[in-house]
Amino acid sequence: MDSPAADLSQKLSREAEAVCRQYLFNGRKHGQYWIVGDVDNTPGRSLYVRLTGPTRGKGAAGKWTDAATGEHGDLLDLIAANLNLSTLRDTLDEARRFLSLPRAEPPATQRQEPAPQGSPEAARRLWAMGQPISGTLAERYLSTRGLTQLRSVSALRFHPNCFYWRESAGADGPPKAWPALLAKITNTAGTLTGVHRTWLDPQTAEKAPLDPNRKAMGNLLGYAVRIGLPTDILAVGEGLKTMLSLRLALAGLPIAAALSGNHLAAFDPPTDLCRLYVAIDNDEAGQTAFDALMYRFADSELNLLPLRPMLDDFNGDLRQRGVEEMRNHLRLQLLPVDIPTLLGVETD
Repeated sequence: MDSPAADLSQKLSREAEAVCRQYLFNGRKHGQYWIVGDVDNTPGRSLYVRLTGPTRGKGAAGKWTDAATGEHGDLLDLIAANLNLSTLRDTLDEARRFLSLPRAEPPATQRQEPAPQGSPEAARRLWAMGQPISGTLAERYLSTRGLTQLRSVSALRFHPNCFYWRESAGADGPPKAWPALLAKITNTAGTLTGVHRTWLDPQTAEKAPLDPNRKAMGNLLGYAVRIGLPTDILAVGEGLKTMLSLRLALAGLPIAAALSGNHLAAFDPPTDLCRLYVAIDNDEAGQTAFDALMYRFADSELNLLPLRPMLDDFNGDLRQRGVEEMRNHLRLQLLPVDIPTLLGVETD
Protein backbone atom coordinates (compact mmCIF):
# COMPACT_ATOMS: atom_id res chain seq x y z
CA MET A 1 0.00 0.00 0.00
CA ASP A 2 1.34 3.44 -0.89
CA SER A 3 2.14 5.90 1.88
CA PRO A 4 0.07 9.12 2.10
CA ALA A 5 3.04 11.03 0.69
CA ALA A 6 3.43 8.69 -2.29
CA ASP A 7 -0.32 8.78 -2.96
CA LEU A 8 -0.40 12.60 -2.91
CA SER A 9 2.74 12.81 -5.06
CA GLN A 10 1.02 10.71 -7.74
CA LYS A 11 -2.15 12.82 -7.56
CA LEU A 12 -0.05 15.99 -7.93
CA SER A 13 1.79 14.51 -10.92
CA ARG A 14 -1.53 14.24 -12.76
CA GLU A 15 -1.92 18.00 -12.23
CA ALA A 16 1.73 18.91 -12.86
CA GLU A 17 1.05 21.91 -15.07
CA ALA A 18 -1.57 23.29 -12.66
CA VAL A 19 0.90 22.92 -9.79
CA CYS A 20 3.50 24.87 -11.75
CA ARG A 21 1.05 27.60 -12.66
CA GLN A 22 0.14 27.98 -8.98
CA TYR A 23 3.56 27.88 -7.31
CA LEU A 24 5.95 28.75 -10.18
CA PHE A 25 3.88 31.31 -12.08
CA ASN A 26 6.98 33.31 -13.05
CA GLY A 27 7.98 30.42 -15.34
CA ARG A 28 6.54 29.23 -18.63
CA LYS A 29 5.68 26.05 -20.49
CA HIS A 30 8.27 24.87 -23.00
CA GLY A 31 7.30 21.65 -24.77
CA GLN A 32 6.93 18.92 -22.16
CA TYR A 33 8.56 20.99 -19.40
CA TRP A 34 7.85 23.98 -17.17
CA ILE A 35 10.90 26.26 -17.02
CA VAL A 36 11.64 28.73 -14.19
CA GLY A 37 14.63 30.10 -12.29
CA ASP A 38 14.40 28.16 -9.00
CA VAL A 39 12.04 26.74 -6.39
CA ASP A 40 11.45 30.27 -5.05
CA ASN A 41 9.70 31.17 -8.34
CA THR A 42 12.48 33.45 -9.58
CA PRO A 43 12.26 34.15 -13.33
CA GLY A 44 14.87 32.20 -15.28
CA ARG A 45 15.65 28.90 -16.97
CA SER A 46 17.59 26.85 -14.44
CA LEU A 47 14.81 24.68 -12.99
CA TYR A 48 12.67 22.47 -15.18
CA VAL A 49 9.64 20.35 -14.26
CA ARG A 50 8.45 17.43 -16.39
CA LEU A 51 4.77 17.93 -17.25
CA THR A 52 3.99 14.60 -18.93
CA GLY A 53 4.79 10.97 -18.23
CA PRO A 54 3.75 8.20 -15.86
CA THR A 55 2.74 8.98 -12.27
CA ARG A 56 5.78 7.18 -10.84
CA GLY A 57 9.16 5.82 -11.82
CA LYS A 58 11.59 6.97 -14.48
CA GLY A 59 10.38 9.96 -16.49
CA ALA A 60 7.41 10.55 -14.18
CA ALA A 61 5.44 13.75 -14.53
CA GLY A 62 6.22 16.22 -11.77
CA LYS A 63 9.90 15.30 -11.45
CA TRP A 64 12.07 18.43 -11.39
CA THR A 65 15.73 19.35 -11.41
CA ASP A 66 17.55 22.63 -10.82
CA ALA A 67 20.55 22.55 -13.16
CA ALA A 68 22.30 25.31 -11.21
CA THR A 69 22.21 23.66 -7.78
CA GLY A 70 21.65 19.98 -8.54
CA GLU A 71 18.50 19.95 -6.39
CA HIS A 72 15.75 17.62 -7.59
CA GLY A 73 12.62 15.91 -6.37
CA ASP A 74 8.90 15.47 -6.90
CA LEU A 75 6.09 17.99 -6.61
CA LEU A 76 5.77 17.50 -2.85
CA ASP A 77 9.42 18.50 -2.50
CA LEU A 78 8.80 21.46 -4.77
CA ILE A 79 5.82 22.71 -2.73
CA ALA A 80 7.75 22.32 0.53
CA ALA A 81 10.72 24.28 -0.82
CA ASN A 82 8.57 26.95 -2.47
CA LEU A 83 6.57 27.69 0.70
CA ASN A 84 9.46 27.02 3.12
CA LEU A 85 7.47 24.29 4.90
CA SER A 86 9.53 22.57 7.56
CA THR A 87 7.47 19.42 8.26
CA LEU A 88 6.04 16.63 6.14
CA ARG A 89 2.66 17.13 7.78
CA ASP A 90 2.50 20.77 6.69
CA THR A 91 3.54 19.77 3.16
CA LEU A 92 0.87 17.07 2.91
CA ASP A 93 -1.76 19.49 4.24
CA GLU A 94 -0.78 22.04 1.58
CA ALA A 95 -0.95 19.37 -1.15
CA ARG A 96 -4.41 18.32 0.03
CA ARG A 97 -5.50 21.97 0.03
CA PHE A 98 -4.29 22.40 -3.56
CA LEU A 99 -6.04 19.20 -4.64
CA SER A 100 -9.21 20.17 -2.70
CA LEU A 101 -8.92 17.03 -0.57
CA PRO A 102 -9.89 16.86 3.11
CA ARG A 103 -7.06 16.92 5.61
CA ALA A 104 -6.18 13.56 7.09
CA GLU A 105 -7.41 13.06 10.65
CA PRO A 106 -4.49 11.79 12.75
CA PRO A 107 -4.93 8.96 15.23
CA ALA A 108 -5.99 10.12 18.68
CA THR A 109 -2.53 9.30 20.07
CA GLN A 110 -0.91 11.60 17.49
CA ARG A 111 -3.29 14.57 17.66
CA GLN A 112 -1.69 17.84 18.66
CA GLU A 113 -2.70 19.56 21.85
CA PRO A 114 -4.08 23.07 21.32
CA ALA A 115 -1.30 25.63 21.22
CA PRO A 116 -1.44 28.47 23.78
CA GLN A 117 -3.36 31.40 22.30
CA GLY A 118 -1.02 33.97 20.76
CA SER A 119 2.08 31.78 21.16
CA PRO A 120 4.79 31.20 18.51
CA GLU A 121 3.49 27.64 18.11
CA ALA A 122 -0.02 28.95 17.46
CA ALA A 123 1.49 31.36 14.91
CA ARG A 124 3.36 28.52 13.19
CA ARG A 125 0.18 26.44 12.90
CA LEU A 126 -1.81 29.38 11.56
CA TRP A 127 0.86 30.13 8.97
CA ALA A 128 0.84 26.50 7.82
CA MET A 129 -2.90 26.81 7.11
CA GLY A 130 -2.46 29.86 4.87
CA GLN A 131 -2.33 29.77 1.09
CA PRO A 132 -0.52 31.88 -1.56
CA ILE A 133 -2.20 35.26 -2.06
CA SER A 134 -2.48 34.91 -5.85
CA GLY A 135 -6.10 35.39 -6.91
CA THR A 136 -7.35 35.88 -3.34
CA LEU A 137 -9.10 38.64 -1.41
CA ALA A 138 -5.70 39.53 0.12
CA GLU A 139 -4.27 40.31 -3.32
CA ARG A 140 -7.34 42.45 -4.10
CA TYR A 141 -6.98 44.33 -0.82
CA LEU A 142 -3.30 45.10 -1.46
CA SER A 143 -3.99 46.18 -5.03
CA THR A 144 -6.47 48.81 -3.76
CA ARG A 145 -3.48 50.27 -1.90
CA GLY A 146 -1.45 50.44 -5.10
CA LEU A 147 0.56 47.37 -4.12
CA THR A 148 1.15 44.95 -6.97
CA GLN A 149 3.77 42.40 -8.11
CA LEU A 150 3.37 40.45 -4.86
CA ARG A 151 2.53 36.94 -6.10
CA SER A 152 6.09 35.72 -5.59
CA VAL A 153 6.39 37.16 -2.04
CA SER A 154 6.52 34.10 0.18
CA ALA A 155 6.21 36.16 3.40
CA LEU A 156 2.53 36.85 2.61
CA ARG A 157 -0.35 34.38 2.71
CA PHE A 158 -4.13 34.36 2.81
CA HIS A 159 -6.45 32.59 5.24
CA PRO A 160 -10.13 32.46 4.19
CA ASN A 161 -11.49 31.90 7.74
CA CYS A 162 -9.16 33.28 10.39
CA PHE A 163 -10.58 33.39 13.93
CA TYR A 164 -10.98 36.80 15.54
CA TRP A 165 -10.90 36.75 19.33
CA ARG A 166 -12.77 39.69 20.83
CA GLU A 167 -10.88 41.51 23.55
CA SER A 168 -13.57 43.76 25.05
CA ALA A 169 -14.43 43.21 28.69
CA GLY A 170 -17.95 42.00 27.95
CA ALA A 171 -17.09 39.77 25.00
CA ASP A 172 -18.48 36.26 25.16
CA GLY A 173 -19.31 33.41 22.84
CA PRO A 174 -17.09 31.74 20.25
CA PRO A 175 -14.71 33.77 18.08
CA LYS A 176 -15.89 34.92 14.68
CA ALA A 177 -13.97 34.08 11.51
CA TRP A 178 -13.04 36.54 8.78
CA PRO A 179 -10.71 36.31 5.79
CA ALA A 180 -7.25 37.59 6.65
CA LEU A 181 -3.97 38.63 5.09
CA LEU A 182 -1.15 36.85 6.93
CA ALA A 183 2.41 38.18 7.13
CA LYS A 184 5.25 36.00 8.41
CA ILE A 185 7.44 37.47 11.17
CA THR A 186 10.95 36.02 11.33
CA ASN A 187 14.30 36.49 13.04
CA THR A 188 17.57 37.13 11.18
CA ALA A 189 17.96 33.38 10.55
CA GLY A 190 14.58 33.25 8.78
CA THR A 191 12.86 31.25 11.55
CA LEU A 192 9.18 32.03 12.02
CA THR A 193 8.58 33.76 15.38
CA GLY A 194 5.10 35.18 14.78
CA VAL A 195 2.34 36.09 12.33
CA HIS A 196 0.66 39.43 11.67
CA ARG A 197 -3.03 39.29 10.68
CA THR A 198 -5.11 41.88 8.83
CA TRP A 199 -8.77 40.85 8.75
CA LEU A 200 -10.63 41.71 5.54
CA ASP A 201 -14.23 42.34 4.50
CA PRO A 202 -15.08 39.96 1.61
CA GLN A 203 -17.75 42.34 0.33
CA THR A 204 -15.55 45.42 -0.06
CA ALA A 205 -11.96 44.08 -0.10
CA GLU A 206 -11.28 46.66 2.64
CA LYS A 207 -10.28 46.01 6.23
CA ALA A 208 -12.96 44.19 8.20
CA PRO A 209 -15.23 46.30 10.47
CA LEU A 210 -13.42 45.14 13.61
CA ASP A 211 -11.62 47.06 16.33
CA PRO A 212 -8.77 46.42 16.08
CA ASN A 213 -8.69 44.84 12.62
CA ARG A 214 -4.96 44.04 12.79
CA LYS A 215 -3.17 41.92 15.37
CA ALA A 216 0.15 40.14 15.71
CA MET A 217 0.82 36.90 17.55
CA GLY A 218 4.00 35.16 18.67
CA ASN A 219 7.36 36.72 19.55
CA LEU A 220 7.73 40.14 17.93
CA LEU A 221 10.38 42.22 19.69
CA GLY A 222 13.40 42.69 17.45
CA TYR A 223 11.84 40.69 14.61
CA ALA A 224 10.06 41.72 11.42
CA VAL A 225 8.24 40.71 8.24
CA ARG A 226 11.19 40.30 5.84
CA ILE A 227 11.01 40.34 2.04
CA GLY A 228 14.12 39.81 -0.05
CA LEU A 229 17.55 38.61 1.02
CA PRO A 230 19.78 41.35 2.48
CA THR A 231 23.32 41.51 1.15
CA ASP A 232 25.06 44.57 2.55
CA ILE A 233 21.95 46.79 2.60
CA LEU A 234 18.43 46.54 4.02
CA ALA A 235 15.51 48.92 4.58
CA VAL A 236 13.35 48.72 7.71
CA GLY A 237 10.24 50.63 8.74
CA GLU A 238 7.02 50.34 10.70
CA GLY A 239 4.02 49.34 8.60
CA LEU A 240 3.71 46.50 6.12
CA LYS A 241 2.04 48.68 3.45
CA THR A 242 4.71 51.35 3.93
CA MET A 243 7.53 48.90 3.29
CA LEU A 244 5.78 47.16 0.39
CA SER A 245 5.38 50.60 -1.22
CA LEU A 246 9.08 51.27 -0.77
CA ARG A 247 9.87 47.87 -2.29
CA LEU A 248 7.75 48.75 -5.33
CA ALA A 249 9.68 51.97 -5.86
CA LEU A 250 13.13 50.50 -5.12
CA ALA A 251 12.89 47.01 -6.59
CA GLY A 252 16.41 45.97 -5.66
CA LEU A 253 16.01 46.81 -1.98
CA PRO A 254 15.31 44.05 0.56
CA ILE A 255 12.87 45.24 3.22
CA ALA A 256 11.68 44.51 6.74
CA ALA A 257 8.45 45.72 8.39
CA ALA A 258 8.75 45.90 12.17
CA LEU A 259 4.97 46.60 12.46
CA SER A 260 5.12 49.39 15.08
CA GLY A 261 7.30 52.26 16.22
CA ASN A 262 8.33 50.47 19.40
CA HIS A 263 9.30 47.34 17.49
CA LEU A 264 11.17 49.43 14.92
CA ALA A 265 13.26 50.92 17.72
CA ALA A 266 14.10 47.38 18.90
CA PHE A 267 14.75 45.91 15.42
CA ASP A 268 17.61 43.40 15.27
CA PRO A 269 19.44 43.78 11.91
CA PRO A 270 21.71 41.11 10.39
CA THR A 271 25.19 41.24 11.90
CA ASP A 272 26.98 41.55 8.53
CA LEU A 273 24.91 44.51 7.33
CA CYS A 274 26.75 47.65 6.14
CA ARG A 275 23.88 50.06 5.51
CA LEU A 276 20.44 50.17 7.08
CA TYR A 277 17.95 52.52 5.45
CA VAL A 278 15.20 53.46 7.90
CA ALA A 279 11.78 54.48 6.54
CA ILE A 280 10.52 57.17 8.90
CA ASP A 281 6.79 57.86 9.00
CA ASN A 282 6.07 61.57 9.16
CA ASP A 283 5.06 61.64 12.83
CA GLU A 284 6.62 61.76 16.27
CA ALA A 285 6.64 57.96 16.68
CA GLY A 286 8.64 57.50 13.48
CA GLN A 287 11.29 60.04 14.47
CA THR A 288 11.49 58.61 18.00
CA ALA A 289 12.10 55.11 16.62
CA PHE A 290 14.86 56.38 14.32
CA ASP A 291 16.51 58.27 17.19
CA ALA A 292 16.43 55.09 19.29
CA LEU A 293 18.11 53.10 16.51
CA MET A 294 20.78 55.79 16.10
CA TYR A 295 21.49 55.61 19.82
CA ARG A 296 21.67 51.80 19.85
CA PHE A 297 24.13 51.63 16.97
CA ALA A 298 26.12 54.80 17.67
CA ASP A 299 29.27 52.80 18.48
CA SER A 300 28.91 50.23 15.68
CA GLU A 301 30.07 50.28 12.07
CA LEU A 302 26.48 50.05 10.80
CA ASN A 303 25.54 53.10 8.73
CA LEU A 304 21.94 54.19 9.43
CA LEU A 305 20.32 56.34 6.73
CA PRO A 306 16.85 57.93 6.96
CA LEU A 307 14.28 57.70 4.17
CA ARG A 308 11.51 60.27 4.60
CA PRO A 309 8.21 60.29 2.64
CA MET A 310 6.67 63.32 0.97
CA LEU A 311 3.36 62.77 2.82
CA ASP A 312 2.51 60.80 5.98
CA ASP A 313 4.11 57.54 4.86
CA PHE A 314 5.35 55.84 1.70
CA ASN A 315 2.02 54.19 0.92
CA GLY A 316 0.46 57.64 0.91
CA ASP A 317 3.22 58.75 -1.46
CA LEU A 318 2.56 55.79 -3.76
CA ARG A 319 -1.20 56.29 -3.91
CA GLN A 320 -1.26 60.07 -4.19
CA ARG A 321 1.99 60.94 -5.98
CA GLY A 322 2.78 57.78 -7.96
CA VAL A 323 5.83 55.56 -8.17
CA GLU A 324 7.89 57.76 -10.51
CA GLU A 325 7.61 60.80 -8.25
CA MET A 326 8.48 58.54 -5.32
CA ARG A 327 11.65 57.40 -7.08
CA ASN A 328 12.69 60.98 -7.85
CA HIS A 329 12.13 61.91 -4.22
CA LEU A 330 14.01 58.87 -2.90
CA ARG A 331 16.97 59.32 -5.23
CA LEU A 332 18.04 62.40 -3.26
CA GLN A 333 18.15 60.32 -0.07
CA LEU A 334 20.11 57.31 -1.35
CA LEU A 335 23.85 56.97 -1.23
CA PRO A 336 25.29 57.30 -4.76
CA VAL A 337 26.69 53.76 -4.56
CA ASP A 338 23.14 52.36 -4.18
CA ILE A 339 21.39 54.34 -6.94
CA PRO A 340 22.38 52.08 -9.89
CA THR A 341 21.06 48.99 -8.06
CA LEU A 342 17.93 50.47 -6.54
CA LEU A 343 16.84 52.79 -9.33
CA GLY A 344 18.50 51.20 -12.36
CA VAL A 345 20.25 54.42 -13.36
CA GLU A 346 23.82 55.59 -13.21
CA THR A 347 24.93 58.41 -10.94
CA ASP A 348 26.11 61.66 -12.41
